[in-house]
Amino acid sequence: MNDPQDGLSIGELARQTGVPAATLRSWEDRYGFPRPQRLEGGHRRYAPGDTVLVGQVLRLRESGLSLQAAIGQAVARATDPALSVFAGLRRRHPGLMPQELSKATLLAITQAMEDECCARAEQAAIFAGFQQERFYRQSRARYQELARTARVAVIFADFGQSSGPDASPLTIRIPADAPLRREWFVVCAAPDYPAFIAGWEFPGQPAVPDARRRFEVLWSVDPPVVRDAALICAQIAGTLSPGLGHLAGDLPDGAPPPASADLHRAIGLFNRMTSYLDKRDNP
Repeated sequence: MNDPQDGLSIGELARQTGVPAATLRSWEDRYGFPRPQRLEGGHRRYAPGDTVLVGQVLRLRESGLSLQAAIGQAVARATDPALSVFAGLRRRHPGLMPQELSKATLLAITQAMEDECCARAEQAAIFAGFQQERFYRQSRARYQELARTARVAVIFADFGQSSGPDASPLTIRIPADAPLRREWFVVCAAPDYPAFIAGWEFPGQPAVPDARRRFEVLWSVDPPVVRDAALICAQIAGTLSPGLGHLAGDLPDGAPPPASADLHRAIGLFNRMTSYLDKRDNP
């Protein structure tokens, strides 16, 4: 929507969907959905596609899902039809700045996030993608510990088969032709410690030593961005393992506030630092 003046008012969205305007405002306050653009006077304007999303939420609610799970699934489906965490975040948050990093640098950052999540986050929803099961085996003990206190912990890799719904952590097999096979990611969605990192591996590196493989990487500690990353992961899990369609409902409640200007400045500084360190270690 290029011009928010051309969007739908909240009254028009309410008329088209049958959801009262007061209810739409309540959903926005609690779950960050639907997300309007704001005119200078503060009036909301919605994209035409928001009527479809609200309709999907209503149908998912009729199927028995909680409101939070229904919103999560509707948003994640719209965000990421290609089963890719990286691509879904690029589409939903084009302002995220990608970096090119080696796997060694990417692994160091993910391990720092894992450690901090284990030390600080309470009742987190944790998602991680390892590409290959052999890489996950090196971190299995860490994730068993993380899963012990997490709301939910889900691992994606080229497993022979997905685990049952009572496993901890849950393991999900990635099909051989799925874009997720090229990705490495960790998402920790918790009210007190939100963080994610996702990397997409550049093709044409069969002869490159494992630690020097290059990835295009996104990361953030901005709470709404991290929640979107978790929603994408939950939707992919439900698609690959239909018995896990409830995972969006296991995410922390409510719509988190956006990051402050100071935090965005710190993110920019960290990006520059990691770029310098990666170039030093991988000349």
